[in-house]
Amino acid sequence: MHEPTVTSELVAQHGITPDEYEMIKSILGREPNYTELGVFSVMWSEHCSYKNSIVLLKTLPKEGPMMLAKAGEENAGVVDWGDGRAVVFKIESHNHPSAVEPYQGAATGVGGILRDIFTMGARPIASLDSLRFGSLDNPRVRFLVDGVVRGIGGYGNCFGVPTIGGELIFEDSYTGNPLVNAMAVGMVKTDKIARASASEVGAPVYIVGSKTGRDGIHGATFASEELSEESESRRPSVQIGDPFTEKLLLEATLEMIDADVLVGIQDMGAAGITCSCSETAFRGGQGMHIDTGLVPVREEGMTPYEILLSESQERMLVIVRPGREDDVIAIFKKWQLEAERIGEVIEGGCFIVDHNGERKVDIPADALALGGRTPQYKRAETKPTHIDTAQSWDQDSISQRDNYGDVLKRLVGSPNLADKSWVYHQYDTSVRTNTAIGPGMDAAVLRIRKTNTALAAATDGNGRYCYLNPRRGAQIAVAEAARNLVCVGAQPLAITNCLNFGNPYKPEVYYHFAECVRGMGEACRFFGTPVTGGNVSFYNEEGPRAVYPTPTIGMIGKIEDVRHITTNDFKATTDYIAVVGETRNELGASEYLKTVYGLTTGKVPALDLAREKAVQQFILRAIQNQWIASAHDCSDGGLAVALFESCIGRDDHLWGIDCEVDVGAIRPDAYLFGESQSRVVVSFDDANRQIIEHAAQEAHVPLTIIGRVAEGGRFVIKPFIDESIEELRALHRDCIPTLMDERVTASRVA
Repeated sequence: MHEPTVTSELVAQHGITPDEYEMIKSILGREPNYTELGVFSVMWSEHCSYKNSIVLLKTLPKEGPMMLAKAGEENAGVVDWGDGRAVVFKIESHNHPSAVEPYQGAATGVGGILRDIFTMGARPIASLDSLRFGSLDNPRVRFLVDGVVRGIGGYGNCFGVPTIGGELIFEDSYTGNPLVNAMAVGMVKTDKIARASASEVGAPVYIVGSKTGRDGIHGATFASEELSEESESRRPSVQIGDPFTEKLLLEATLEMIDADVLVGIQDMGAAGITCSCSETAFRGGQGMHIDTGLVPVREEGMTPYEILLSESQERMLVIVRPGREDDVIAIFKKWQLEAERIGEVIEGGCFIVDHNGERKVDIPADALALGGRTPQYKRAETKPTHIDTAQSWDQDSISQRDNYGDVLKRLVGSPNLADKSWVYHQYDTSVRTNTAIGPGMDAAVLRIRKTNTALAAATDGNGRYCYLNPRRGAQIAVAEAARNLVCVGAQPLAITNCLNFGNPYKPEVYYHFAECVRGMGEACRFFGTPVTGGNVSFYNEEGPRAVYPTPTIGMIGKIEDVRHITTNDFKATTDYIAVVGETRNELGASEYLKTVYGLTTGKVPALDLAREKAVQQFILRAIQNQWIASAHDCSDGGLAVALFESCIGRDDHLWGIDCEVDVGAIRPDAYLFGESQSRVVVSFDDANRQIIEHAAQEAHVPLTIIGRVAEGGRFVIKPFIDESIEELRALHRDCIPTLMDERVTASRVA
């Protein structure tokens, strides 16, 4: 097979800088050939090497008494659950593929994150998604929303894992570059955790699952560049998924791990065979030799370059215990899947590739694998001018509204605060019958079979906050994720993160990234929630505009007793309604400011981590002692929106409220719609009032009773709002279906 001559132009086309090319020549002691250039291109891409982020990521807290694997050591994070079990979880992005081909981009994002879970021996029990798009007034955006939602549902529903939660946000900055972040959670026995390591010399190496095709070639490098008009022509870089094959692969993999026939295993995600071979060899301190001529392919004439860089889905690399080859083949034959030996683990630490006996690649594995000799950079930081401008904005420069009932209608009927059931009704949220709380609440909850415990999970992040104050915005993302878990009765355990930013070579973008990492680290240390791993997605830009800096936090927590599972909806007429925490005179960065005034400015709400922790500990104590009937995080849209959301029962029963507030020196709109942090709306009965008030006083946590739950009819916050709860609910329920369903057919062909 004739290969092109490596020229400076070809090097540049592969995304390798002149300095990096000199590094490659120094490592090899010679010029790389064309196939080796492709290998370096994908492994030194941002997507695989984290070259512009790893220096800062190393500063995040990764230690904790429950951690069973450090961040970066394995395919996903592992947290001890107790009783011989562990939780395996991770979040990753599939932004660029979803912008080009939304259905397959989203579907293969789900498939990839599920493989990260079950390659560690864990059976997936849940998935979540965090989605961000531009305005639904844009036909192209509606096309993307429709495709992404169908892709997530199409893959997850067929695979048989419940999609239990997530978030859906609309901001103009995501118009051309949506964010599609997928999270998966699994459970494994601690003595069955599989490792992504090739440590035994002579162990045979197999590729298992689907055949290899040309789909997804250079997907890693595609994800490491800005979107442009040429991106539409890069559809071959978008992988094609098959959830039914993945289901078979899951069962075969778990059977293989249970039979103890493996030395190591790794998913073939970004950079395909190249990444899985080089990284498992590096982790095991050995080398690996494979022959691409032995790889099962589904297209004729595939070159070693194409085979090594293909990102075809539903494939894995397994390193088999010598003498157990027949067992592996028998397992995969049983599940009607491919299992072909393509090489073996060798001494010397090199990744060596032949094709039908002809040497194509000979590269030290540590020159390719994350944590080895891949480039590491810390880029220049420049604080954007808009941050100081926002800090100096005076909220008294805007006039107060005359009718706060109309404001509430506008907010609950806006896309960011509207009912998201149009989305999650397309997902199977209860398959496997363990879902205790599904989408639409503060956090999702799954019962853990054969135990009295439950697992809570949530995704959180506010790009607008991080745009205006990245450090505090990232702290708030961690704090709110923890608060959401606490509100369902869970003790937060650990996080995974998906960090979505623009081009890191732009100093203002890198400033946002660095400050978000610092803020996230500070909050995680304070809450004792170590970072188990995750994903960095740079180059989320279209033209001159980058997406808002968006660190998505995926957090899990543990509910020790399923009787403590709590929801955010009111439960009984005449129950007291109270606000735990302090409401401040803050309007900056709020949904109210953006929706009503069209402004994205102002100071991001203040956050006192000690006060936040005190509120969370109080709420958790109140739930565990069964003092409160409901708890709801007060965040986007402020107090009035939180109260409205608590009026919607799980069976769509509508409660009313009869409340009265004294705003004091605070602006009425700031009291009603400001987004002061560390607040929770709770409800409780007469029998528990004195207990709760005394406990709050002991904990030095503000608690203000503002009214009672009423039976249907009116939503009253005297002296400002008196509206029909049915009318508010209709606006809330119909917003997204109205924007999507009437025009989605036309937008699919836009």
